[in-house]
Amino acid sequence: MNRVGLIKHSMASTETLSKMETAPVAAAKTLPVIRVEASTGWLRLDLAAVWAHRELLYFLIWREIKVRYKQTALGAIWALLQPLMTMLVFTLFFGRLAKVPSDGIPYPIFAFSGLVPWTFFANAVTLSSNCLVNSANLITKVYFPRLTIPTAAVLSGLVDFAIAFAFLLLMMMAYKIRLTEQIVFIPFFVLLAIITALGVGLWLSAINVKYRDVRHTVPFLTQFWMFATPIVYPSSMLHEQWQRTIYGLNPMVGVIEGFRWSLLGSATKPGIMLAISTASALALLVSGAYYFRRMERTFADLV
Repeated sequence: MNRVGLIKHSMASTETLSKMETAPVAAAKTLPVIRVEASTGWLRLDLAAVWAHRELLYFLIWREIKVRYKQTALGAIWALLQPLMTMLVFTLFFGRLAKVPSDGIPYPIFAFSGLVPWTFFANAVTLSSNCLVNSANLITKVYFPRLTIPTAAVLSGLVDFAIAFAFLLLMMMAYKIRLTEQIVFIPFFVLLAIITALGVGLWLSAINVKYRDVRHTVPFLTQFWMFATPIVYPSSMLHEQWQRTIYGLNPMVGVIEGFRWSLLGSATKPGIMLAISTASALALLVSGAYYFRRMERTFADLV
């Protein structure tokens, strides 16, 4: 190779090395810079971060489902046994012995249609209230939006809900109960149950990090809440004035009555009671989310 060729080869090699050296710098300039800081105040929920980590949310939901039925002999059948056995007990004691009215609906269908959304709510509250403590190793090692943990705990219960709901449809076929056109509203009442469960779960999970008494309080809370909800009895037994005021503040009242109305065509229409329950559920969710975000900066230290 002559001198000119050597010079050209040297210049090309220098240019290649220069490009290789500047490539990482150019790539680094295109990457976003994320700064992790402790949350302050009440004003920022940072829902954009939750959406950016939606794939993580999916895997957390899948983890919850796998852990729930891991090494169980009956598997997903447990999702059906809990409301089914409770329905049999309620039918015997409240339907047969106490003769509690059921708005003209066969009492087993009446009770089970209330237990399907209620079981989802009760299980979601139980799981979400303990989710931060159970995920302590994850919280203290890596950063991600903490809102994804209780959200995954609540949404994972939709699998159990779907199984119980399918069995409810089979029961309706056995009792020759036809579906009504109001069934199109079912997704709204399922969403309302999710909102209520998530709102309560955000409050309890954040409090449980600091005060572990929550795990002892939740069973009592759900038991008391169940009898304050029209599951074993119709809300028509109460005076209309109570339905529109104090009773309607229970968001699960609107869920249960709306669920029965849209699925079974019950005589009790949600009406104003549903509006009050929806407002109460939204208030629970918003206040719970803000409280959760405010307490989030202490989770890694206390959990």
